[in-house]
Amino acid sequence: MATTLTINGATTAHDLAPATLLVELLRDGLGLTGTHVGCDTSQCGACNVLVDGVAVKACTVLAVALDGARVTTIEGLSPDAATPDALHPMQAAFREHHGLQCGFCTPGMVIAGLDIVRRHGAQVDEATIAHELEGNLCRCTGYRNIVTAIAAGSRAMALGAQGAALGAAHGDASSGAMARARVDA
Repeated sequence: MATTLTINGATTAHDLAPATLLVELLRDGLGLTGTHVGCDTSQCGACNVLVDGVAVKACTVLAVALDGARVTTIEGLSPDAATPDALHPMQAAFREHHGLQCGFCTPGMVIAGLDIVRRHGAQVDEATIAHELEGNLCRCTGYRNIVTAIAAGSRAMALGAQGAALGAAHGDASSGAMARARVDA
């Protein structure tokens, strides 16, 4: 079936079998291997991606059902298209607060964190984060550092947005980046 998706900002057309899962298209068709397959049963969250800004488990959604949607994977989170290796504030918070060990669940946890912030705002408390992470499994950690990383990432995202708004008000596009740099310091 003809399916058009915007994946990490690039619009792509695909001729897909109707039963193609989004995770199969991303990993096998496009080589976006940051989206992991951990359980194939929608239990672990390692395959989380954003579809039109909302976290979904890519192992349970048919790619053809998303015709016209915007999909963002862990590879597409860079805040600066000119430097694709730059980290999103949530990714930087995971690194800074050791919100990972083996790293297998990390892409799905980062995406889940972004969705938690989208739904609860930048001042989301750690109890809410812990509750919202149900359905996202990590076999290495006790979740403490993941919860801390998401809380720090939400604050960094808020500072970056405030800096960008301030910069826009003063005609300076670099203010958001400067605010992010202060949080990372």
